[in-house]
Amino acid sequence: MTTTKDLTAGNPFKLIILFMLPMFFGNIFQQFYNLVDALIVGRTIGLKALAAVGATSPLIFLVIAFIFASTQGFSVVTAQKFGAKEYDMVRKSAAASFILSFLLTIIMTLISAPFTMHMLQLLQTPSDIIVLANDYLFIMYIGIGATVFYNVSSNIIRALGDSKTPLYFLIFASILNIFLDLLLILKFHMGVAGAAWATVISQAISTVICMTYMFLKFPILRLKKSDWKVEKEFLYEHLRVGIPMGFQMSVLIIGIIAVQFVLNGLGSTAIAAFTTAVRVDQLVSQSLLALGAAAATYTAQNFGANKMKRIREGARACVLIALILSIMCIIILSFFGKAIVGLFLDAPNPEVLNLAQQYLNIIMIFFFFLGLLLIYRNVLQGMGNVMAPLCSGVAELIMRTLAAFTLGHTMGYIGICLATPAAWIAAAIVLYIGYKISLIKNIKKLRNSNA
Repeated sequence: MTTTKDLTAGNPFKLIILFMLPMFFGNIFQQFYNLVDALIVGRTIGLKALAAVGATSPLIFLVIAFIFASTQGFSVVTAQKFGAKEYDMVRKSAAASFILSFLLTIIMTLISAPFTMHMLQLLQTPSDIIVLANDYLFIMYIGIGATVFYNVSSNIIRALGDSKTPLYFLIFASILNIFLDLLLILKFHMGVAGAAWATVISQAISTVICMTYMFLKFPILRLKKSDWKVEKEFLYEHLRVGIPMGFQMSVLIIGIIAVQFVLNGLGSTAIAAFTTAVRVDQLVSQSLLALGAAAATYTAQNFGANKMKRIREGARACVLIALILSIMCIIILSFFGKAIVGLFLDAPNPEVLNLAQQYLNIIMIFFFFLGLLLIYRNVLQGMGNVMAPLCSGVAELIMRTLAAFTLGHTMGYIGICLATPAAWIAAAIVLYIGYKISLIKNIKKLRNSNA
């Protein structure tokens, strides 16, 4: 048990910082999967290939994000059992997570892979990139399993307080992905299909190594035959948290698809600029995503240990950290945003660079709202509250869609850029209200049980 970390004791600010740092670096390397694809595709195949890969992003996230969020929900139960020192139930929770993830992977693959071209046509993907986009999307869908089981393993390990081990495997997978990208695209001339296969293969190899290491090095996770005999009630406990989280994420992605629909009407140049800018935005904001994930594990462990006051202290510490990180993100994008965008283009197109910088100039002002959104969403999910995050997802969908269609049609590209921060603000307000209500409710419940 020396590889695990108890987050129910010690200074919350320090614990969260130390826990989130490996996750931040892990998120950076996770981004390399798509970033390297875009960089190599953009510089070796061309602008249309880059736009094709970008046009698939919302559809890839729609399916994969549902499974990611669901499996993260499963690991919330694991963290709660670990915080409660119920180690037999930790193993059962891990087994339940694997069983449910396997079933979800099969279902989502069957309802997505056969319909890639129909999805792209529905989004009115430009005819000059739709074939390339379909090649990339189909391969990513049939490789969902590799991605899912890596994340299942990583989430379980993090639930036990270890955020370092997943980082090591992400570094390995990222380096392998770069090598395979260059091999399949430059040596074997496989185009965008090569970029997709590079991602799938690197994740599959990393998954096998990660799961093997997990079972060998974590005594608490050495599953026995009896652990796989999971009761229906316990499976339901995982589904109760995981599935709403999955639907909430899918709702968010539907809003992003609505933005992509409006964006597609502006042509491949605007798509390439927006796609590249979003990737830069996602890379810079990974610290906030890591903070949110750290808040989820911290909260889940303390919720399992019935330490509600520590949850409140942790949330306050996260808000302070988010403010610091948001300022750092603004500084980075202000000085280096356009230079980073230029890395994705072999011969930088001035129009693409300017459009991408417009997006970054708008989005960076609202990073603190993104931080609040991620903190309160993950704190609520760590307490097992799935309704408030789901309602926030609906609010985000409505605001993003309305902004995309109204501002997008009246203001064009700038209007589309404003859709994302509008969605962040709407969701953050709903989540903060839900957090205050849930915290008060759980504190009263704990007092009554101790009375």
